[in-house]
Amino acid sequence: MDKILRKKFNEEFTEEKYNEYVKKIEAIHPGSLEFRLAETPVFIQKDFKNKMLAACEDIIDVLVSPNFKELTQRSIPANLVVPGEDSHPQCLVFDFGVCQNTEGEMEPQLIEMQGFPTLFAFQAFHSELTAEYSNLPANYSPYLNGYNKQTYISLLKDIIIANHAPENVILLEIYPEQQKTRIDFYATEQLLGIKTVCLTALQAEGNKIYYDLNGKKTEVKRIYNRLIFDDLQQQQNLGNVIDLTKKYDVEWMPHPNWFFRISKFTLPFIDNDYVPDTFFLNEIKQPVNLEEYVLKPLFSFAGMGVVIDVTQEDIDKIKDPENWILQKKVQYASVIPTLDEPAKAEIRLFYFWKDEWKRPIAVHNLARLSKGKMIGTRYNKDKSWVGGGVAFFEEG
Repeated sequence: MDKILRKKFNEEFTEEKYNEYVKKIEAIHPGSLEFRLAETPVFIQKDFKNKMLAACEDIIDVLVSPNFKELTQRSIPANLVVPGEDSHPQCLVFDFGVCQNTEGEMEPQLIEMQGFPTLFAFQAFHSELTAEYSNLPANYSPYLNGYNKQTYISLLKDIIIANHAPENVILLEIYPEQQKTRIDFYATEQLLGIKTVCLTALQAEGNKIYYDLNGKKTEVKRIYNRLIFDDLQQQQNLGNVIDLTKKYDVEWMPHPNWFFRISKFTLPFIDNDYVPDTFFLNEIKQPVNLEEYVLKPLFSFAGMGVVIDVTQEDIDKIKDPENWILQKKVQYASVIPTLDEPAKAEIRLFYFWKDEWKRPIAVHNLARLSKGKMIGTRYNKDKSWVGGGVAFFEEG
């Protein structure tokens, strides 16, 4: 963390400046900002940035290995396999906690990864406004590998729209107007000119999918998928929606199967100092110190079902240990000084993967600040200097 930038930012901070900043973010699409914005960005020096990027390259080595699909086939629930899977996802994200090692040195530790989108469009606006709000020095950027706002948006169009007309590409969700991340849907519409469509509004005729665009029946040729199939299974009274596990003449970005393949399921296959030791629960052959581990279900999202303080009783209650992992606990470091207690941080790196590329490339990020036991709203109620943000990386 850059201590000089941190000191300067904190000294110049005022509630008035923060409130004006929030108003500008809310103005992206009034009434749609459902999550708290952190009062501060995170300033990342290049040494820490390079540690995260190096860890990602080791992970990507696993993802591009010839047997990766074979290793992860069990990750896809049998009733949720979608036909037409492609050779790789067009996007993936890696979440790193900001931690300290036993020598007191700052280091990243991987928390999770997803073969699934995040706030890709919103962050183009958010990071620009946050740079302005924080008087960002010229040698810091929210982008990686030489990207900037213009080239990032161009790349976003390439991976989401590809070679289709925007009217034949949709952002797919279930009840999008109710989602806490819906500000990103509106930002996507603004940047790319595609519509956000609820699953309940799709119609299938043979192997074609259609939606209504301004009163005109319009074919869907490519889906920007924001629909989490786990979430879909929890929905009730959906009515007669189309079955997405059938084969349709449509492209996916990313294909739903990648949500399961690149996930907690992949962690046991990775060997890197910045990736905590992780084991499938059914493959542990000898006793482990449960105090050092977190228990996580493979098939859940948004932190649901995670057991932080694991006991043998928790283990004994599990009937399907092959669907759970034990992951070495990561100790977030409270290293971001605020106006009261210091905050913890998690950095999510965005990687995009065009068809002609051999490997995905890091392009952008988001950050989340916390003062609670975990990252997330329910652990940070009534606290300030917590919530969604941006990391700015020292260049060079």
